[in-house]
Amino acid sequence: MPGVADGPGSVIPDSYLVTLARGEPAAVAVEHSELGAQIDRLFSKALRGYSARMTAKVARKVAADPRVRAVTLDRQIKATDQETPPGIARVGARLSDTKVGDGAGAVDADIAVLDTGIDIDHPDLNVVGGTDCVTSGLFGGPLAQQASVGADPQPSPEPERLTDPEDYDDTRGHGTHIAGIAAARDNGIGVAGVAPGARLWAVRVLDGRGNGSLSTLICGIEWVTAHADEIDVANMSLSGLDPDLGCQDGALHEAICSSVAAGVTYTVAAGNAGEDSEEYSPASYSEVITVSALADFDGKPGGLGVNPAPLTCPGTDDEFASFSNFGPDVDLVAPGVCITSTWMRGGYAELTGTSQAAAHAAGAAALYLASHPAATPAQVRAALIAAGSKDWVSSTDPDSSPDPLLDVAGF
Repeated sequence: MPGVADGPGSVIPDSYLVTLARGEPAAVAVEHSELGAQIDRLFSKALRGYSARMTAKVARKVAADPRVRAVTLDRQIKATDQETPPGIARVGARLSDTKVGDGAGAVDADIAVLDTGIDIDHPDLNVVGGTDCVTSGLFGGPLAQQASVGADPQPSPEPERLTDPEDYDDTRGHGTHIAGIAAARDNGIGVAGVAPGARLWAVRVLDGRGNGSLSTLICGIEWVTAHADEIDVANMSLSGLDPDLGCQDGALHEAICSSVAAGVTYTVAAGNAGEDSEEYSPASYSEVITVSALADFDGKPGGLGVNPAPLTCPGTDDEFASFSNFGPDVDLVAPGVCITSTWMRGGYAELTGTSQAAAHAAGAAALYLASHPAATPAQVRAALIAAGSKDWVSSTDPDSSPDPLLDVAGF
């Protein structure tokens, strides 16, 4: 019989993820609602189960159901950004097949940004669709209020509840900034992304304050997995303090493993705590491409940029960013200090963080998949690592195995 699992991080009181060993999620959820569980979202693609509000007493009753494999406390997640540009030139995008900066061309690939949403009206972004996992669950309220007692259980619905673009519009800016680094149009205005003009899918898993939960994030992964025939790359510039429990953890790692198995390549931020990423999720997962941050102020190698750094820009040119997480779980390093990108209401802004570094890798993965559409997520990861450059002050990497610098010049 499973127990009720807890772990580090900021737990959300009386909020749980329930993963099933067997049974139809909708039918089991209806039964559990009679025990007192307030069902929020059903999962059937990346995870089999549901998220719900319930007391610890009810959670123990749910855990005693032999059809239940795991009951996990929901936890808060946050965007890994810091206030306060170059990067596109530093990763070789001007030399790629798309010749970023020439004012023409678009990359034939699809990138999902799991974040605060994307500015749907930004003239520099090709936003083609999305969903909102924050405002409410798939049912707009407890499943128990939506189901008739004794009625035949219905199959789990596809996560398509929201179609109004206003629902996944960005009210914070973080997701819009990430989207621009990855795929801003090469159209002569504003900025250009690593994979300019790639189709963007706004998957809103964080609210206007940059906060979310495991259940909102898994809702987003569920939606991406259901659209794996369209979406090539998913970026998650967010992190939580959480050890890696493997692909059968009944929560985030299992959902990501399922989504990767469906063919989606994931790029994620290493985190901004200046620590080993081994205790951070999803940064520590081997199935994703984890990216740490580099300080670069001139878009060129050699450490010749302005030093000391421009006002409010932390670090020294061409060196590992002091705030960035590091360690064996990190695959690549990419620019993440004072990065200029798209912002809300059609604007532009500078931000710093491993969020921005991961966004460069998301664009790189899309660029690679545009010319290698049959590549698996593992092959994309291997290709990006193999193409990486050692032409940076790698001795400043805190661990004994410096990460290759993202380089798309050959893509």
